[in-house]
Amino acid sequence: MIFGLSSILFRSIFQPFRTMASAIPAQTPNAAQNLEKNELYSIGPGFWNVRGRFKILKLIDIETQMSIIQLRNGKFLVIDTVEMNDRLRQEIDQLTNNGEKIEAVIATHPFHTLAFPAFYQLYPKPAYYGTPRHLRRLTDIPWKGDLDDCNIRKKWEPEVEMRIPAGAEFINPQPESSNHFISVFVYHPASRTLHVDDTIMYAEKPGFLLKVFGYKDGAMAFHPSIKSSGLHPTADAPYLFRDWMRNVLKDWPFDNICCAHMGVKMGGAHADVSALLERAEHLFDKISAKNKKKNPSGELPPGNHPNMNVSGDECG
Repeated sequence: MIFGLSSILFRSIFQPFRTMASAIPAQTPNAAQNLEKNELYSIGPGFWNVRGRFKILKLIDIETQMSIIQLRNGKFLVIDTVEMNDRLRQEIDQLTNNGEKIEAVIATHPFHTLAFPAFYQLYPKPAYYGTPRHLRRLTDIPWKGDLDDCNIRKKWEPEVEMRIPAGAEFINPQPESSNHFISVFVYHPASRTLHVDDTIMYAEKPGFLLKVFGYKDGAMAFHPSIKSSGLHPTADAPYLFRDWMRNVLKDWPFDNICCAHMGVKMGGAHADVSALLERAEHLFDKISAKNKKKNPSGELPPGNHPNMNVSGDECG
């Protein structure tokens, strides 16, 4: 893993990956093939995932994602958005009766914003819910609610559960150029699938540069900003996050995990995330000691920052 580099620099070493060889395209439920970009794939009962392109320096595709969940009432939730093409729109239209059955569109990561305006133009009827930064930044979308409101996060329980990690800034993550750590975790019990953006990353077959920085085949890792600005700069923040993750693992017996960067782990994801958390114990101790030394009073940064909403920091 890279230590101390910004998110943008870190991502510049990523290479595109083909993942989820056993994934099932929605159009042909009994066929298995490698996952292609901008296609709807069935992950489990009532859960679909789309891998989108997101290029750094216009060259390196680190991927992003969108998931679609079918509720018991027959309607659908769209979790995050990706750049649309005609084929993907046709697949979504076929699944959702031309969008009429989309109940809500939910933005879970403060810095995954780029695809929402175009998606809203295609599907303006559903209710849109986002993070505080979405509501601040994308003012042309008539947001129905803020995911910082626990009543919004609980709106579709027990069919869909959402949680915000502890120990990190959600309302105003700073600095915007590098602190892309936090995202709302979305769990779908029926398919035993967890949707998570930057907080946890998965690479099935990392390229050479990623291997140099410690990635192995099937590697799962926390976003590198956990070592810098990702968590609050307090001694207890790493342990708050760790204990929050322990509760997630206890409460959510997920088998699959869909990660924005850089793929989908089909089967065995719970064990892999458990192992990741166990391996990170020394890291949590190190971050806590560093924060205690630099910030002995345990004060949090001011709630507002002069360069909030600077441009160029979107990542999906």
